Amino acid sequence: MKKIIPKQLGELLISCKIITLEHLEEALKVQKEKGGLIGQVLVSMGVTTEDAIAQALTAQYGFPYLPLGGYDVDPEVAKLVPENVARQYCLIAVDRVGNLLTVAMANPLNQQAVEDVEMITHLKIQVFVTTSTDVSESIKRSYKAG
Repeated sequence: MKKIIPKQLGELLISCKIITLEHLEEALKVQKEKGGLIGQVLVSMGVTTEDAIAQALTAQYGFPYLPLGGYDVDPEVAKLVPENVARQYCLIAVDRVGNLLTVAMANPLNQQAVEDVEMITHLKIQVFVTTSTDVSESIKRSYKAG
């Protein structure tokens, strides 16, 4: 059964008064030109922080928050998701129990990412929110040994 996510990240941040519509429109232009995740663009513009985005997602949708700073990700678990996919969707597999794979991601509203990881791993995905910086650092640590 799928969770229906009614809002995109930008809309959520506006409704939580973290950014303005003008900030979002500007960020969408930058994203169109340079690519990247909308949250990362907004942070690079200096209009919000990664933590504010993660907290908004946690408050609005009840995704648990998992700061990865001090978290030791098992490289074997991380490698269940190919590195290019992890980088593309800004996520990392952090734990596996049976056929349940716990994934920490910067944008848990990205249903396509969840579906792709389920298809690649043939596992059920449990989503946690984290910051894109935490994901990037964990990816560097987890995939370097391979």
